[in-house]
Amino acid sequence: MKGYKFRLLFIFFGLSSFILEAQNTKATENWETSPGIIGTIVLVFIVIFIAVIIFLAKINAFIDKMKRKNIEKKRIEFSDELTDLDDDEIDSILENRKKALKYKLKGDELGGKNKVVDKKGLVKRVRKDPSNSFFDQKKKTPLSIETPKELKEIVTYYLAAATFWLLFGTFIGEYLGLKFVWPELDSISWLSFGRLRPVHTNTVFWGWSSLAMIGLGYFVIARTSNNLIHSYKKAKIAWVLINLTVILGNIALMAGINNGGGEYREYIWPIMLLFAIGLIITFYNFYKTVATRKISEIYISNWFILAALIWTIVLSIIGYLPFYQDGLGETVIQGYYMHQGVGMWFMTFTLGLVYYYLPATLNKPIYSYSLGVLAFWTQMLFYTMIGTHHFVFSPLPWWLQTIAIVFSVGMFIPVIAGSTNFLMTMRGSWNHISKSYVLPFFLVGVIFYFVGSSQGSFQAFRFTNYVWHFTDFNVAHSHMTMYGIIAFLLWACIYTILPKLNGKEPPQLLVGAHFWLAFIGLFAYMISMMVGGTLKGMSWMDGEPFIESVIMMQPYWVWRAVGGSLMFLSHVVFAYNLYYMIKKEPQKKSKKVEKIKGESVNV
Repeated sequence: MKGYKFRLLFIFFGLSSFILEAQNTKATENWETSPGIIGTIVLVFIVIFIAVIIFLAKINAFIDKMKRKNIEKKRIEFSDELTDLDDDEIDSILENRKKALKYKLKGDELGGKNKVVDKKGLVKRVRKDPSNSFFDQKKKTPLSIETPKELKEIVTYYLAAATFWLLFGTFIGEYLGLKFVWPELDSISWLSFGRLRPVHTNTVFWGWSSLAMIGLGYFVIARTSNNLIHSYKKAKIAWVLINLTVILGNIALMAGINNGGGEYREYIWPIMLLFAIGLIITFYNFYKTVATRKISEIYISNWFILAALIWTIVLSIIGYLPFYQDGLGETVIQGYYMHQGVGMWFMTFTLGLVYYYLPATLNKPIYSYSLGVLAFWTQMLFYTMIGTHHFVFSPLPWWLQTIAIVFSVGMFIPVIAGSTNFLMTMRGSWNHISKSYVLPFFLVGVIFYFVGSSQGSFQAFRFTNYVWHFTDFNVAHSHMTMYGIIAFLLWACIYTILPKLNGKEPPQLLVGAHFWLAFIGLFAYMISMMVGGTLKGMSWMDGEPFIESVIMMQPYWVWRAVGGSLMFLSHVVFAYNLYYMIKKEPQKKSKKVEKIKGESVNV
């Protein structure tokens, strides 16, 4: 086994060296034959293929529904015909029914010593795997009896706050998208693009995604540890600190007070300190709950969740150290901070959630615990060194850029391991696609996990970096990952757990509207920015004036605004669905009963 692992690593590093050499022999006239370009095109077609499958499954379910309606209609017509029959005809039918009821099976209809022959071709498929379940969906049973009231409140508080920040943050993003189409939309300083853009990114990062992950994480930690949360009071304190971070940070950004040019760390350090303290409290709460668990094993979800918290606490400190805020050192730290924020916080934490919520949805264990462990440790190894691939052809040392590219290629290992694990867990449960939208949310998130992460590795190659860097293509990639992966998987987890906690299923029509608006909007946004960004990069490479590339992007920015509008509408629908799932039904007031003097009477 060890020899096999060494051979695998040897092949991987050999392949990486080959790819790096191939990139040095770039020719701009044959840009479309670059491995990164070809790989990205293939990945986009994978997304289209999955979308078509989901769409056809939903159409098939609709057709089946119509067929059932027709059958019911015929049954009613048949009942009407029976009422018109004569007495003799009814007696004849009843006699035949009596004979049918008296018929008894001999006992050898389903077995025997005779050779099995299917003369009429009625048998479609024979299964010899007893572990494959034909009915793998649990009955919808609320967990209210087993779930402490305090835990329900914590999960609800975090998800409600996260949804508010999703609406606010993406409303800002929608406004910014419209500014690309109508630059003269306003002339107010605190509404300028330079101030609002970090408001959008930081709100959806630290407000929406972080709060939603932590809220869902509290339920996972408690359930997989078979334990009560260590301190519900600390959970509420962390909730307050994180929300304060986003409120104060956004006010500061709109007032022009920021941390400089560091992307995703625009909040000044006194404000970001509140977020770091909130994470430390959350980690302590999670750790104490796992440490005092009532079972011996630590489930794989807890590995990912605790590791994500540790990395992000370290990251928050390193990103704001004063001696890393100038010169090339700041550039290296910026690449480290930016990619660790996405990969070791959002991605790692969300993957931990999927390892619990996906099997819970399908009522089956995760396909392979070993693949989960492989994905975990290779994620820890490779993701920590890839930040510098954002600064290829910069003044940073060439060897440092090369290491970032090699480790970016190494990210194929955890991505393929994780994607395979999730897809194999879904195997045999594809009928869920037509039953509800929970599995489609999971499926799209997992597919984008493979597509978005792989595309990021392709984009790290020197030639593709040369074409796409500083263009709108990077905006497409960030939405492909933070929206296509993180948001879709978080929505899948929310739609999995809240109906079980509160016993209220959201209307499937509205969940479907949320899914398709978000997916079509993302696809329109993503494709327009990828095509426009590629053409912009080619324009720069051909030496055309910069203003030509700006004029050329106008129709693509229109499609960006269209896609963003659909995405924002989907968030409004999601907010209503969340409200529907968590709102408490008004209790009916019992009528006052007058006291009766004399003997008691049981009624």
